[in-house]
Amino acid sequence: MADLPPTTPPARRDIISVGVPGLDEILAGGLTRGRLYLMEGTPGTGKTTLGLQFLRDGVARGERGLYVTLSESGDELRANAASHGWSLDGIELYELVNDLGLDPDSEQSVLHPSELELGETVRDVIGMIDDLRPDRVVFDSLSELRLLAQNPLRYRRQVLAMKQMFAARGCTVMLLDEGTSEDVQLHSIAHGVIVLEQSRRGFGAARRRLHVLKMRGVKFHGGMHDFTLDTGGVEVFPSLVADDHGAVYPMIPASTGSPELDSLLGGGLAPATNTLLLGPSGVGKTTTAIRCMLSALQRGQRASYFLFDEGRQTMLTRARSLGMSLDTYLATGQLVIDEVEPAEFSPGEFTCRVRRTVEVGGAGFVVFDSLNAYIHAMPGEEYLVLQMHELLNYLNQKGVTTLLVLGQHGVVGDVRSDIDLSYLSDGILLFRYFEACGEVRTALSVLKSRVNAHERTIRELKLSPAGLQVGDALTDFLGVLSGLPTYEGDGPLLPEGAKAGEAP
Repeated sequence: MADLPPTTPPARRDIISVGVPGLDEILAGGLTRGRLYLMEGTPGTGKTTLGLQFLRDGVARGERGLYVTLSESGDELRANAASHGWSLDGIELYELVNDLGLDPDSEQSVLHPSELELGETVRDVIGMIDDLRPDRVVFDSLSELRLLAQNPLRYRRQVLAMKQMFAARGCTVMLLDEGTSEDVQLHSIAHGVIVLEQSRRGFGAARRRLHVLKMRGVKFHGGMHDFTLDTGGVEVFPSLVADDHGAVYPMIPASTGSPELDSLLGGGLAPATNTLLLGPSGVGKTTTAIRCMLSALQRGQRASYFLFDEGRQTMLTRARSLGMSLDTYLATGQLVIDEVEPAEFSPGEFTCRVRRTVEVGGAGFVVFDSLNAYIHAMPGEEYLVLQMHELLNYLNQKGVTTLLVLGQHGVVGDVRSDIDLSYLSDGILLFRYFEACGEVRTALSVLKSRVNAHERTIRELKLSPAGLQVGDALTDFLGVLSGLPTYEGDGPLLPEGAKAGEAP
């Protein structure tokens, strides 16, 4: 075989930041300098705000920016920026079409009918670009340009001419479009296309998502990504890929703070695992989670508690009454309690909040209490279980010990869950009410553990000012988990005031 010519290594991308939190991560670092990009979305999705962020990021890096507008006046753009607390100093605003240009009697088009010449208006833009020499340009919007062009052929030629003009001058250009055109050939002209979407739900904030339709020469992060548009601009939450964060951690069980509960779990809770606390309301799931977290805090770990249902003060007051005060750890910042309003954000935003508490806050112990409110707030969300699977896998690969609190409907007999997370969990701690000696009591058992040889027994759980107490195995009862047990012996139960492990 003839010798093959040596291969030329690929040219290194000259990357610039978009200036939007999270979007650079999706685009493998940012945009390629000197290319033309299309930002497509219906009105209200955040195109203008994103374009302003793109230009402001350039100004912060010492680059010159130009905003060419056909749809909004300069005063409107400045007011829009002021609503976010921004100044447009360093950004040149140019209104491409004035009142005369919109006069129907003038029949002005942006480009001359000739295929070889640009119209007078675009010549003005070229003159401004030659004078300003901008590094970044935002053109808002192609929808207006499409109307002024009067026919699809001239519109496509105009966009091609603009692309060549900007490329010759080394500008990185962001074209904004409402996405109402059926001319998909526009996508082939642009170096990259990003689509913004907005959908309204029956309750709560509007849901905004984006996806990268194309990005030449870039291995971008595909799929749908949630984003928010709020005071301060656009923030994107890249969808989580747990395998990108892979690591190996020793799974050595750590104590929960209760020797009896440790025995039930086969030694305690292991890092890089998640445990589901499953049972009806009021049975002791939250208190058990707090006891396990307090033990981790006492060992010096940092912890984050995502609180969905009850109020922060209610939780802290209850913990104090059970001898498990968290105040010292909150004051030092070792513990962070994040009160979550699930109706106000998307699954992607929640995932990013969890990532920040682990990667920035250094949390090694995380509690979600409870997932019921999160699930109810997004009943129409597709693939919610898959997103939770990816999040739990990520936490495991980060070596985090995770507790999931999930309430069930019913008290005794037929007890059901809103969603089945049992197959996602490394361990399951089951709580059940049962009746004995004229009292409603609580039974505790471990149904599953992927890392420990756990007990198969059923023990009694009691909460008191002494804290969380776990009794001996209920060997003399039959049907405890059904809620209607039968007593067949003289085995003891935990008396009032007894301490954990103390004989009655």
